[in-house]
Amino acid sequence: MNRTFLFAPGDHPRRVQKALTLDTDAVILDLEDAVAPDAKVLARAAVRSVLSHPRRCRAYVRVNAFDTVLCFGDLSEVVVAGLDGIMLPKLEDPAELVAVDWMLSALERDRGLPPGGIDLLPIIETARGHTAVRALALAGAALGGRLRRMAFGAADYTLDLGMAWTLEEAELTPVRSEMALASRAAGLEPPIDTVWAELREVEAFARSCARGAGLGFQGRMCIHPDQLAVANAAYSPSPEAVASARRIVEAFEAATSASIQVDGRFVDAPIYDRARRVLARDAKIAASRCRR
Repeated sequence: MNRTFLFAPGDHPRRVQKALTLDTDAVILDLEDAVAPDAKVLARAAVRSVLSHPRRCRAYVRVNAFDTVLCFGDLSEVVVAGLDGIMLPKLEDPAELVAVDWMLSALERDRGLPPGGIDLLPIIETARGHTAVRALALAGAALGGRLRRMAFGAADYTLDLGMAWTLEEAELTPVRSEMALASRAAGLEPPIDTVWAELREVEAFARSCARGAGLGFQGRMCIHPDQLAVANAAYSPSPEAVASARRIVEAFEAATSASIQVDGRFVDAPIYDRARRVLARDAKIAASRCRR
């Protein structure tokens, strides 16, 4: 599942260990924004050590951006057994994806790791990234399965464009819609939505998650454990939605007509397929809980 990705600063082992026990689908061990500049190099060893520990979720590492002097060293140090994925911030150029994929492939080969086993999860968070998102999605889809989905980062995006990041986020609808469209057109999974910075605005966060889910995002990056329950719920089918989907599927499969009515709603093949997706996602979430 990809409902929640919880950030934890890579140079704080206790916070990382706690994060790995929480109800999140993945933890992002951060070497970028959450680590002070003079601590970034030392943080690599701490992250590498954590990757060998038992955990109940997947572990990603957010390295520093491709155009920094730190990116190559970050990749060299953290690509070890136990790493599930690399988060690449501020992606703007398809060539960066090709280069990082080449580095990951070489490191996997040299260290006896499964080829292509490490996910590559880029973040779109600048104006250039936004305008290039369709090309980036297509380039990512051509990497042979390493890049399955993209993420959106509103903090740097709004900073780059000089726009206000409001609680209702109308200003983010164009880029969110473009990311969902580009992902689908390229055959990628739905994208992962931005972090939410206003920790006290719990109701506004819930509305933001609902908007993201409504626009086709499959999950959320989180910066505080208290956000996990809200995000997990928003990106999971509600009990009411599951019950409705089950009635639709059962009625449609029993019908002799290509279109029927269920609960006062017109149902044809697309509505039936949507209901099947709801049930499949609910089953996948249930299976994930059992594994934990």
